[in-house]
Amino acid sequence: MSKFWILIPVLLLLGLAYWELWVCEGTHLGRRFVIWLYDLAARRYDGIKQFDTMFERRFLGEPIAVVLGSMADPLVLDVGAGTGRLARSLFQLPEVAARLVCIEASARMLDLGRSHTPDRWTRWLRGWAVPLPFASETFDLVASLEMLEFTPRPRETLQEMARVLRRGGWMLVTNRVGPEARWILGKTWSRERFAEVLRSIGLADVEVFPWQVDYDLAWARKP
Repeated sequence: MSKFWILIPVLLLLGLAYWELWVCEGTHLGRRFVIWLYDLAARRYDGIKQFDTMFERRFLGEPIAVVLGSMADPLVLDVGAGTGRLARSLFQLPEVAARLVCIEASARMLDLGRSHTPDRWTRWLRGWAVPLPFASETFDLVASLEMLEFTPRPRETLQEMARVLRRGGWMLVTNRVGPEARWILGKTWSRERFAEVLRSIGLADVEVFPWQVDYDLAWARKP
């Protein structure tokens, strides 16, 4: 019986470690811990995510290209760019001539992303989402995919993204949903609440779409 009671806290600790490290990706342990995990997993990241080239082009690259099509020499920022997911989906399209700045805190993810993307149109920088190292109202479109819930203060991250967005520009950002999201404490919002948060930081024309099993995708404009 005594061995049974000893086993209970061990199992609880293992379960907690699994939840925090695998599901939450260390987000409650600080941003440097999160980046350390991404450095460790960088070479396996694309295999874990299993991005589908056609899906990425159809549901990510093409909608962005439509938005950028009405702009002259558009400048795009990808916050938490990872291995270059957004850049790869966008530059599958031959008619896109946008300039893209990718900011990523993980050195190993950044190196992989740079190797996957065209030097002519893409510039990579290592840095944090808060603060973003850019002047206010610099970019025509600011995007962040599957990154927000792994930042220390997601609302502050959104505010920084809105700050560097030009008037009339667009923000594209994901929000974690699904049964696990509510337990990533303090890092996610419900679908309805997320739209309200985007409006509360001064954005308009907010639309939130179901996108993937665990994520919604939101578009919003800076008026």
